[in-house]
Amino acid sequence: MTLDFALDPDLTPGLRAEIVDLWTAVSNAGGAVGFVPPVTAERVRPTAERQFAGLAPAGPDRLLVGRESGSGRLAAVVFFESQRFDLMEHWRMLKRVMVHPDLQGRGYGAELLAEAERAARAWGLAGLRLTLRGGHGLEKFYGRSGYTEVGRVPGAIRVGPGDDRDDVTMWLELR
Repeated sequence: MTLDFALDPDLTPGLRAEIVDLWTAVSNAGGAVGFVPPVTAERVRPTAERQFAGLAPAGPDRLLVGRESGSGRLAAVVFFESQRFDLMEHWRMLKRVMVHPDLQGRGYGAELLAEAERAARAWGLAGLRLTLRGGHGLEKFYGRSGYTEVGRVPGAIRVGPGDDRDDVTMWLELR
């Protein structure tokens, strides 16, 4: 199977709920998307609502969703976040790169990143930036899609007592 992508879909109450459910599942599977398991949808929802608030047409951010071809199941999500600073409008931050844990290992993450890159190039952006929580091997995953590590702050993310992780910045040059 592959994914069918929609850029800037109508953010209906149903889609909002699907994204919160996906975010909760990813978090509870150990995904580094802002929470430490266990987490509930009620805990995720306020953070999701803040992320939704920046989406077009209300704001400068954009949303890319991937659904499984055939079933239509929400499989993957990424937000393109503006820094809301004129001197940085030539690039976007990728936030909440998520693939449902039940669908891992099918290449959907690479497919999502490739579609995000296509969209960013079509907008004429110079680059895409993302940050990740160290300790998951994600640097290699993003590296396979062309991202390079450009910064690291040791121990900047505290996931629990005695468990500090590096905050790693990755960059994809588009020009």
